[in-house]
Amino acid sequence: MTENRHVKGSYWLETAPGGPRPPLTEDLDVDVAVIGAGIAGLSTAWELTRAGRRVAVLEAGQVAAGVTGHTTAKLTALHTLVYDKLRRTRGPEGARLYARSQSEAIERAAEIAEELGVDCDWEQRSAYTYVHDESRVEELRAEAAAAREAGLPASFVTETGLPFPVAGAVRVTGQAQFHPRKYLLALAEDLVASGAAVHEHTAVLGLDEGEPCRLSTDTRATVTARDVVVATHYPIFDRALLFTRLSPRRELVVAGTIERDRDPDGMYITPDEGTRSVRTAPWDADRRLLIVTGEHFTPGTGDTRARFDDLSAWATRHFPGVELSHAWATQDNDPTDTVPMVGPLHPGARHTYVATGFGGWGMSGGIMAGRLLAAQITGEECAWSELYDPRRLLSTVREAPTFLKTQAQVARHFVGDRLRPAPPLESLPPGEGAVVRVNGDRLAVYRDDDGNLHAVSPRCTHLGCLVSFNGAEDAWECPCHGSRFATDGKVIQGPATKPLEQRDI
Repeated sequence: MTENRHVKGSYWLETAPGGPRPPLTEDLDVDVAVIGAGIAGLSTAWELTRAGRRVAVLEAGQVAAGVTGHTTAKLTALHTLVYDKLRRTRGPEGARLYARSQSEAIERAAEIAEELGVDCDWEQRSAYTYVHDESRVEELRAEAAAAREAGLPASFVTETGLPFPVAGAVRVTGQAQFHPRKYLLALAEDLVASGAAVHEHTAVLGLDEGEPCRLSTDTRATVTARDVVVATHYPIFDRALLFTRLSPRRELVVAGTIERDRDPDGMYITPDEGTRSVRTAPWDADRRLLIVTGEHFTPGTGDTRARFDDLSAWATRHFPGVELSHAWATQDNDPTDTVPMVGPLHPGARHTYVATGFGGWGMSGGIMAGRLLAAQITGEECAWSELYDPRRLLSTVREAPTFLKTQAQVARHFVGDRLRPAPPLESLPPGEGAVVRVNGDRLAVYRDDDGNLHAVSPRCTHLGCLVSFNGAEDAWECPCHGSRFATDGKVIQGPATKPLEQRDI
């Protein structure tokens, strides 16, 4: 796709544009304020509204247009290879609670879609984790056994609907896929109809954890709430240093149509080949939309255009004749101890909560988080509260090597990127950006297609790492914690909340 870097973006956003929601312009007093209108935030708000709470949702961008709007939208409890590990690190009961919580999230989504009468392209599918390498077959057999022990309808198979042979696969039946934005726009509509407030283009800048809590916004309006939920994918308020337990991962997506009779009839993922994920979605009477994901990498590292080319080549090699029409990217945060962090924001929190670290499985995870947080806020019992509790320490200590590796990577970028030679400004071609030196100072400079230069500070406003340019998406990215900025420095994705500072050349 190098020859056309302006291919269409997310299929979900294109096919469900939705109507605008007004920014918050007046002070607001509610029971619960939810920061973030992705699947975790909207699911939490919907559950709380149904429980009788007065709720406000505050979104810095647009509803379901961030990470949720760029997902592959699988609703499955089979999360690549997780159950054998959970059985060893959290015990059989921990694995069972994980499977049950994720499975019930899928059932909950089906119930809500039916209740609201939303046509969100809901389809039941089996989910598969497959490998090509014969040496990994025993690993998959162990995963199938662990998933089955955890309560999933799992089995080990060697035959799939993919157009190429596999050495083995874990199959879990009765899973689902859907159009996430159609589903979430319906939730937002129902929220407003039920009396909740949903505000777009309202960035939350400050949090006072008093009783009640107070939120300050970039629109100069203040929200007062008894409880606050931070559901911004990567926490914008991190008073428990959760960023030390999260590793950002960017992943690319290409999509195009294939004949209906070539549909592999399932949702597939492999940890091989830098990850490859395959599913289809409805298109028309004769064709399906093939969606292929992979090439995961740390934001701000490597050549994203080349990675898009590699993913496109893989799709056309395995599905000859596919007419690729869309390309986009998504971003996930992997927790160092495998399980998402959903619950109190920090050890001393009484009225603030967080949902983060879904590790690429935010669809079922976000719906699960909505149910869990609503239960905690309304005082109900939830069997898996302890499993997902962000305040857990034992599992972090147990998986310390992953934690230490994550911090070592951050330190390497923080120091090493400052030692890297900077190219001269004159070498920057149109449509490209780079951190360059000008009069002895480092600047993040983008030269637009007309040759005009746009300069900002290269220091990420989160914790000061140097950003790098993503030429496929025209964005500055922080390799330490995944913050992303537009070419003019505006925040695209947190945890940063402040733009990169403007600089003169």
